[in-house]
Amino acid sequence: MEITEERLHRYARHIILDEVGEEGQIRLLQSRVLVIGAGGLGSPVLLYLAAAGVGTLGVIDDDRVDITNLQRQIVHTTDRIGALKAESAVQTLGQINPEVEVVPYSERLTPENVRRLIRDYDLVADGSDNFPTRYLVNDACYLEKTPLVTAAVLRFEGQATTIKAWEPGKPCYRCIFPSAPPPEIAPRCEQAGIFGALAGVLGTMQATEVLKELLGLGHGLAGRLLLYDAMDVMLRTVAIPKNPACPLCGESPTITDVG
Repeated sequence: MEITEERLHRYARHIILDEVGEEGQIRLLQSRVLVIGAGGLGSPVLLYLAAAGVGTLGVIDDDRVDITNLQRQIVHTTDRIGALKAESAVQTLGQINPEVEVVPYSERLTPENVRRLIRDYDLVADGSDNFPTRYLVNDACYLEKTPLVTAAVLRFEGQATTIKAWEPGKPCYRCIFPSAPPPEIAPRCEQAGIFGALAGVLGTMQATEVLKELLGLGHGLAGRLLLYDAMDVMLRTVAIPKNPACPLCGESPTITDVG
C-alpha cells in the first residue's frame, strides 16, 4: 500500500505529524476495528475512525434508528428513522471517507458469534449500553488477545479504559467491575437520561485511544480508568490493578470461554 496523491491531501494533517507520518497513515489504512454499537458512543468513534482512514470498520448493532436517538447519536439523520443503525452508519461513513470499507452486522452480539466476529479485527471499541454485553466483549477480547477500548456514559458522567489483560499486571473489565451494579445505581439512559454532548466527549476520547493503540503512540489507558464529570469539569485517571482472584484473568480462572 502507498500514499497516493489523493491520500496525501486527505490525510495531510496526520502525515505532517512526526509521530504519524506516511508509515503511520499506511498502518491506519491497513487496520481493522470492530465497533460495538452505533449509538451515542459508537457514533463519534465511527466518524473519527473513518475520517482518520482506518481501512476497515465493522459496526455491529441490531437496533433501528429512533427519533429519541438523534439527540446524541450523530451518525444517524432524521430521514433514517426506522432504518437499521448499522446500515445507517454505512451511509454516513461512506460520505465522509469513501475509501474506508464499512462492514455492517445488523445482529445481536451473542456468546455464539462474538469470538468469530472479533477474530477478524485488530482492535475492538465497545460503546454498548449494558453490563452483560460489556462482560461478553471483555471476555471474548481477552480470550482472543484483542485490545479493547471501552467507554460508558450516564447523565453527566462518563468513563473509559483500555483492556489488555494478557499483559503483566494489566486488569480486565471484570477486575474493575467484578459484578454489575444494581439498576438503582446504574440505570439505563432511557431511565436516567444522558446529556447528549457528553457522549461526543467520551466517544471522541475513545476514538483517540483507538488510534493511539493502532499507532503505538503515547501512554494508553490500559491499567487506568479515565473518569469525566461534565458538571464540575473534572477529568482524572485512577490506576486499576489486576485482581488475582478475577475469574477470567486471575491466577485460577474459572471462565475459559464465553457463554
